[in-house]
Formats: sequence, C-alpha cells, structure tokens
Amino acid sequence: MRARWISRNTAAFWIFVSPWIIGFLLFTGGPMAYSLYLSFTDWNLIDPPEFVGLANYAEAFTDPDLGQSIKVTLTYAAVSVPLQTVLSLAVALLMNSKVRGIHVFRTIWYLPSLVTGVAQAVLFIWVFNPSYGLANGLLRLLGVEGPRWLFDAGWALPTVIIMSLWTVGGNMVIYLAGLQDIAKELYEAAQIDGAGRWRRLWNITLPQVSPVIFFNVVTGLIYAMQTFTQGYVVTHNGGGPSDSLLFYVLYLYNNAFSFFRMGYASALAWIFFIMIMVLTALVFRGSAFWVYYESQRPKERERRVRAHHAH
Repeated sequence: MRARWISRNTAAFWIFVSPWIIGFLLFTGGPMAYSLYLSFTDWNLIDPPEFVGLANYAEAFTDPDLGQSIKVTLTYAAVSVPLQTVLSLAVALLMNSKVRGIHVFRTIWYLPSLVTGVAQAVLFIWVFNPSYGLANGLLRLLGVEGPRWLFDAGWALPTVIIMSLWTVGGNMVIYLAGLQDIAKELYEAAQIDGAGRWRRLWNITLPQVSPVIFFNVVTGLIYAMQTFTQGYVVTHNGGGPSDSLLFYVLYLYNNAFSFFRMGYASALAWIFFIMIMVLTALVFRGSAFWVYYESQRPKERERRVRAHHAH
C-alpha cells in the first residue's frame, strides 16, 4: 500500500487553518504588498500609477507637515499612555477593595469605555465648547473664565489627552483581573514581617501585575499612535488650530482621500509602520528591567538584565 504524502492530522490542520490564511492573504497580506508597490508610484486614483522610485520617501523627509504630525502624535502618546496607565491602575486598586456595593462602582467606572470613537468625540465637543460647554460652565461657577479648549492651539492637544482618560475603565478591568490573581499568601507573609501598605504595594503588587502593565502599555502605545477619530471629528478633517491636532494617521488620510496622493500616502503608511515597530521593540527591550514573570527564576532575570547592559 502506497504511503500517504501527508498525514491525516496535518491535512486536518491545513483545512481548519485555511480560512484564516485565505482571509489574511486577501484582506491583509495582499493589500500590504500592493501598498508597498504604490509607495514607489505617483497615483491619483484615476490615472494609472506612475513609477517614481524613492521620490515619495525623499519628499517625506523634507515635509514640514509630516514633521508636525509626528510631533503631535508622539507628544500625545508620550503623555496619554502614562496617564492612562497610572489612572487605570489606581482605580483598579480602589475597585479591588472588598466593600459593600463595589460591583456597582466597578460597573460605573467601566460604562464610559463603551462610548468611544465618534460618539465620544461628539460628546466632548459639547463638553469643551467655550461658550456653552459643561467644562467652562463649571469653571464660571468658581469664578474662573475657562480657555477655548479645542479652539485654542495651546489647549487643543491637552484637551484631546483629557478626552483619552474617558476610557480608563477598560484597562481597569484588566488590571483588576491581574490584582485578583495575586496570591494572598504573599500579603500575609509581608504583614507578618511588618511591611506597611506602601511597602506591600511596591514590593508585591506592582511586580506581580507588571506583565499586565506591560501588556496595557504596549497596546496603549500602538493605539495612541493610531489616533485618528478625535482629530478628524473635532477639526472637521482639518488638523485643528495651527495644526495642533494634525495626527499622523489624519495627515495620511488627507493625502490619500483629500489630496488624492495615494502613492505618497502609501509611503507614509510604511514609514508609520516602521515607527511603531521601532517603538514597540524599544518597549520590549526595556521590559527586562521592570517586568517580573512568576515563572522566571531570579538568576535568569539577572542574566537578562546583564545581557541587556552588554548590548
């Protein structure tokens, strides 16, 4: 009897995984490859693409608007991600308390995270309206004349950063799951040794939830770098006063669908892809200093840190 050229288990594997592979090739891999080709062309969506070599990438390095969009995006990410991390972890620590009605408070904190995207942006356009908005209305009750918020170049980006804190409830749930997974014996042993509340927080809680913090920081950084809706809805596809809300993805979108420079937009997309990959790699490299895994032995961790220093 002739042997089969492929085993039944291997055939079953490829059959079950084939929908994902086909979907990836059609809707992700294929478009990515085509966008890479377009990044070397000049295409206005009407005429056939014209090959221009590295002209789009050369233009990107001298584009002042691109520099502004990178500055806005990195500033937003550098401020909003740490704020979201600290606030969501602090709320999770509070919500981890065993008090009566704590489930209601957890629900209240989580509910705002369900209102995102366009709905969130429209809501905060009203909240931060300088004439009749809720924020300035409360400030007037205190005898303070509020700023123009989204209509002021100096306040527009800080306002969007404040908007980003609206959804800390989503990360709070993840932190809460991590906190409840910490062994109670660790806290009991620390209390017997006389460790106070802050000591237990610093030496037990934070190391134990550091993998969760690391996960939220990485995903939050990638999400913050791709900010688009706030700038698009708030500024009506403009970029805000003095381009203070010209996020990278918004500038990419404008080049593709407002200026019909699809080749240049494709080049911007690949530059952006490399930027995110580099930032993510840096975060991963830095994780050796502060992320603790329970299954990792102390000597192994020390070896990782020393190897990092050697490089």
